[in-house]
Amino acid sequence: MRVASHAADLFRHVSADKAGFYRCIMDVFAAAKRQYRLQLRPDEVFGEADWPGAPPSIEEVNAALAQLAAWGNLESHPDMARVSSLDDYYRARFLYRLSQGGEAVEAALVTFMRTLLRRAELQTVALEDIASRLQALNALARETSQSDAAKIHETLRDLIRVFEGLAENAQAFMAGVARSIELQQADATAVASYKRRLIDYLERFIGDLVRRSDIIARHIVALEPAIDAMLALVAEREARDAAPGDAQGEADARQRHLQGWQERWRGLRSWFLSIGHEPPQAELLRARARSAIPQLLSAIAALNERRSGRSDRSSDFRMLAQWFAACESDGDAHRLARAAFALHPARHFSLDAEADTDLPATMSWADAPPLKIHPRLREYGEAAPRGPLPRVRDRSRERAELEQQLAEQAHYIEAARQRLATGKPMRLSELRELDVHAFEVLLGLLGETLGEQRNPDDTVARQTGDGLLHVRLEPLGAESHAEIATPHGVFSGRDHLITVTPVRDGR
Repeated sequence: MRVASHAADLFRHVSADKAGFYRCIMDVFAAAKRQYRLQLRPDEVFGEADWPGAPPSIEEVNAALAQLAAWGNLESHPDMARVSSLDDYYRARFLYRLSQGGEAVEAALVTFMRTLLRRAELQTVALEDIASRLQALNALARETSQSDAAKIHETLRDLIRVFEGLAENAQAFMAGVARSIELQQADATAVASYKRRLIDYLERFIGDLVRRSDIIARHIVALEPAIDAMLALVAEREARDAAPGDAQGEADARQRHLQGWQERWRGLRSWFLSIGHEPPQAELLRARARSAIPQLLSAIAALNERRSGRSDRSSDFRMLAQWFAACESDGDAHRLARAAFALHPARHFSLDAEADTDLPATMSWADAPPLKIHPRLREYGEAAPRGPLPRVRDRSRERAELEQQLAEQAHYIEAARQRLATGKPMRLSELRELDVHAFEVLLGLLGETLGEQRNPDDTVARQTGDGLLHVRLEPLGAESHAEIATPHGVFSGRDHLITVTPVRDGR
């Protein structure tokens, strides 16, 4: 496609042979745009560019500008302001400015470099700002008069902007905070200084996160009854700026804005409040920040171990080579090789039962008679033991005991199923006490059923994996509580209404 090829041409100056030369020119145009200068002449580019080496000629600058215009990064226009003669009129003179694609490429490269150079930060100030914005929203929601859409919109925009910055920096921090590579390349003084500063930094952030997360969560819970109306009010205000159209188009615009705000609010809520069985992101960030301290200590321990004077394998081989070079005779070199590489005889290995075992341990392998090795040892790494095969043991007694244990276990499990599978609804709190087998059956039923639940307040019904029982689980009030005594302890939690029905005739 033409659009795709044109977009690829916009980035060609980054990987071209004279990439540095082209980037110097584009930096001049980017600076001119920041200074609100519309267009530049070649001599202005030549004078303002920060050339890395010797300055090029004006002809090279003109050629580079023409090439950038051909790629689409620049736009050229005839320069008629300096025409003073007919020869000047026919001579090619151009003014250059950034094209729309060139501006997009410069913005992308700036964002790319900023992202690469950005260091992860844990923003305690952002937590304070989020709490203050939520408090302001609560104050606006409590007003009895007509809500001010402009104030609500402004507060929500500030809240989302601060929260997005916190989330981005936290994600960068969780990606890698130990900086093990930098630590291993640094000197001991820098490592000790960095260790103290990082631990103080993490302790301060963890304390602020624990303290302010609870406050933010309470503000979010207090906003729940009014937040839908506030988001609808803000979406209605944003939809006023949409281009004029039919009624359906305006309704679609309002719906898009409303969905966008609802998605942002869900993201903010999931950061500080748990959704389903998933912990909030703030707790994950706190756990990651706490785990960064032992990671840092491990990196420092590795650095200290490396600096403790222990030599590595390469230095050992270099020292051994010097010792070999210093040997005065081949005999000394052979004795050194046997000592260094443990080449002493090992006659205590009984690989062949028929071999002569009276050979002294000091005899060389070259002087000893050959040793016969079974091919199985070479192929499989082990040799079959000699002698008769072991007798087959009679395990009928063990099998009978195992069958008895399985029968007893099946009897207990069936009795537990009969107790639970009554086909009538019952509360978990009514069970009160269960034996080991009945409790295992109940745990299995709860595990299979709760696995299908999307929300803690949803009613779930499903058939067990073996197809013998049908289970329906209905959560009761969030304040309800159930306790079941078992031989291993007390099982407690939210009370549910459970109905276990046997499945007959495959239905």
